[in-house]
Amino acid sequence: MKLSKKLATAFAVCLALAGTAACSNGEKSSSSSSSSSAKITKVKKNTNIVFWHGMTGVQQDTLKELTKEFEKDNPKIKVKLENQGQYSDLQAKINSTLQSPNNLPTITQAYPDWLHTAAKNKMLVDMTPYINSKEVGWGSSEASDIKTALLDGAKIEGTQYGIPFNKSIETLTYNADLFKKYGIKKAPTTMEELKKDAQTIYEKSNHKVVGAGFDSLSNYYTLGMKNEGVNFSSKIDFAGSTSKKVINYYADGIKAGYFRVAGSEHYLSGPFANQKVAMFIGTSAGEGFVKQGVGDKFTYDVAPRPGKYTMSQGTDIYMFSHASAEQKSAAFMYIKFLVSKASQLKWANATGYIPVNNAAADSAEYKDNKKIKLPAKLEDAMTNLYSVPVVKNAGAAYGQLNPIMQNILAAAQKKQNVNNAINSGKSKFDAAWKQ
Repeated sequence: MKLSKKLATAFAVCLALAGTAACSNGEKSSSSSSSSSAKITKVKKNTNIVFWHGMTGVQQDTLKELTKEFEKDNPKIKVKLENQGQYSDLQAKINSTLQSPNNLPTITQAYPDWLHTAAKNKMLVDMTPYINSKEVGWGSSEASDIKTALLDGAKIEGTQYGIPFNKSIETLTYNADLFKKYGIKKAPTTMEELKKDAQTIYEKSNHKVVGAGFDSLSNYYTLGMKNEGVNFSSKIDFAGSTSKKVINYYADGIKAGYFRVAGSEHYLSGPFANQKVAMFIGTSAGEGFVKQGVGDKFTYDVAPRPGKYTMSQGTDIYMFSHASAEQKSAAFMYIKFLVSKASQLKWANATGYIPVNNAAADSAEYKDNKKIKLPAKLEDAMTNLYSVPVVKNAGAAYGQLNPIMQNILAAAQKKQNVNNAINSGKSKFDAAWKQ
C-alpha cells in the first residue's frame, strides 16, 4: 500500500467509524442525562460498557492494551471495544442510531459538530458533574490536568459534553538537508517567511523542488482567516478583501510554482519523502508515516506551524444519556484512565498523537522520545490553539472549504483569474451555513 494511502486511511480529518450493528448495553437504561453530582454512583456491581472507536493498526493495538490494564485494575467493569471502521462511517452510524437511542453505545469517539443535534435533544451526558466528582472524577477540571484549550474544544454550545482523547495539531515538516543546501538557516515562523523560503528553494533547485504546501485546505483557510483576526463563522464574507487576501496567498504561489497542493495523493508526506516538495503543513499525528517514507534518504525535522495559531484536531469521547447510572460512572472511570498521565504517555509514544495531559506532555519521558521529532517541539507548537466552533452548520461549512479551495487552486494552476471560482465558492459556503 502506498504511503499516502496509509496516511489517508489513518488520519483523514473527516474519517469516520463504521458499520457493525450497534449493540445494546444489556442493562437497565436511564432516559435523562446526568446533570448533577447527586446522580453519580459508585460502581458496586459488574457493569458492561460499549465504546465505539475508529482506531486501526498500532492505535487499535495500544487502545486494546490500555483497556486490558483498566479492566485488570477495575475487575467489575468490562469494556467492549467496537471498531466501526472509518470516521465518515461512524458519523453516519451515529446519525442513524440516534433514531433508536437505546442502541447507541455507552461512549463513542466523535468530533463535537457531529453531535450538535444530539446535544440539543439532551441525548448526551454533561461531563461537568463527573469531572467535579471526587469519587469517579478529579474534583475539578483543573485537577484533571487536561490542557484547557483541548477541553474547551470538546464543548458544545458551552457545555462540556466531551473529554479530549486522540489529539493532533498542525505542524511544519521540512527537509533539513535542503534547507542547509539552499542557505535557509531556520524553519519559517511566519507566513511571509514561509513564502520567501518556498520561493528560494523553488528557484535555487531550478524549479525541480516545490517549496511548500498544505495538506488540509479547510485548515489553511480557517487558520488563515484566524491569523487575520477573523473567527470562523457565518459572518465571513468569502468574497471579501480579507478572504481574498488569504486565498490569493496560496493561489499566487500555485501560479508561480513555489506552492502546491496534495491533490490525488491526499497528503504531501509522499511527495515530501520523494523530495518533490521541501516542506509541508500537516497533522502532527502523521510523523510516523513521514519517518517511514523518508528513511535514510535525508534528515527531516518538524517545527511549529508558521503563523500565530495552529489547529487542534482529533476526536473526543462522548457519553450517551440512555446508559444506566452504573454505566455512566464506569464509563467516566475508563475515560479518566485513558487521559491519565501514564496512559497518555503510552498512547502518545506509541501512536504519534499528542498527550492531552499536561503532566505527560511536560515529562522527560515524552520530551526525550528520540523516535519522533515532535515531543521536543510540542510546547512551542501548542502556544495558540484554535478549533472550529461548535455551532449550527459550522461543520458543514468547514467541510465545504476543501472542495471550494480545490476548485480555486485548480483555476490558479491553469494560470486563470480565480475571482470566478471565489464567487462560486462564496455561494456554496453561504449555502452550507444556511442549510
